[in-house]
Order: sequence, then structure tokens, then C-alpha cells
Amino acid sequence: MEVPARLAQRMFLLAYNPDKGRVAIGSHLGALLRAAALADLYVTGHLADERGRAVVTRHPCHDPVLLPLLEEIAASRPRKWQVWVGRRQRHLIRETRRQLGDGGWVRLEPYKILGLFPATRVTVRDPRVRKELIGRVTGALKKPIDRVDPADAALVAIVAAGDLKIVLDRQRRRANKRRLRELTALSGPIGPALRRAIEEASSAGG
Repeated sequence: MEVPARLAQRMFLLAYNPDKGRVAIGSHLGALLRAAALADLYVTGHLADERGRAVVTRHPCHDPVLLPLLEEIAASRPRKWQVWVGRRQRHLIRETRRQLGDGGWVRLEPYKILGLFPATRVTVRDPRVRKELIGRVTGALKKPIDRVDPADAALVAIVAAGDLKIVLDRQRRRANKRRLRELTALSGPIGPALRRAIEEASSAGG
């Protein structure tokens, strides 16, 4: 069974609630996907952290969704990671969803809300793919830290920082507090940046 290669695609599937047939409400999906895309570029060595700011260290990459993000960062002065988490979230949601559809992981059905507003219904084709991703989260919490794949560490750090309760509820987060700190440290600056970006967006909206 094949899972998507990119962290943003994996994060989208983790945020999907199979019981409701939609992405979990209140999941901060755009921020989660932006953080996952940044983590992908960081883990693969395209980005590095320089005094709390994202800098390009390798260019280009060959993913059509990640490349525009990498070029956006390359064209800018160095900025804090949370700035990049906060930008162009809706665009990334659309593109990640399209990639999942093209790859056969989800079915996309256009419809109109109240017969007026265009929307897209997303259905996961094979529930085993999401179960495999949940298993990777659980594995990262249990394996010796030196055996955890950096991509899985980043995935868990983002789930925790984004408070994605459908994957890690409050009880499991409390029980794994120390391990979550270790995984966040292993995966670099992305988890803390996501948390700050969500807090800033909530403050601005409230």
C-alpha cells in the first residue's frame, strides 16, 4: 500500500475525518499544510534555519507544489518561519487536494452549497492509507528516538503544534509530552513556527 510522498498530502489525509466524510472542523488546515510543505523542504535539505529564519540552501526541487514555495522564499529577504506558514494557505489547500486527486488517493466531486456557492466534496478512496499514516504517528511516539524517520517526526510535531485532536487528543498529548518535545527538536523549527502562526492569526481575528 502506497502513501503519498509529500508531507502536505499526508497531513491533509490525517486531518480528514472518515466518520464525517470531510476535513475536521477547526483543524487550521491551511496552516498545517503550509507547515508540512516547509517541513518537507527542510527535511530534504532545500531549506535551513538561520537565526530563526528560513533560508534556501538547495534549489530547485521537482515537486510542482513545493517549487513555488521554495521560489517564493528564495526571492524574499530572510523571514521568520511563521511568516511563511501564514501565507497562501488557500492556494496550498487547493493544490494539495488536486495532487491527492491526481494520485488516486481521494475522489473530488464539485458541487454547490445551497445551489449557489462552488465547493468540492473530498472522499478518501482507501481508508487503509490514513490508517497507515496514523500508525506512523503512533510508531514515532514509541520507537527509540534515533530510529524515527525525520519526516515522521515532522508530521507528529506539526500534528501536536496544530492541535489536531482527531490524530492526537489531549490525553495522548499529555501522556507523550516528553516524546513530543523530542520529536519537535528532531524536526527543526517548523512545529514552534506553526504554533506561533496560529496564535498570531487568532489574535488578529479576535
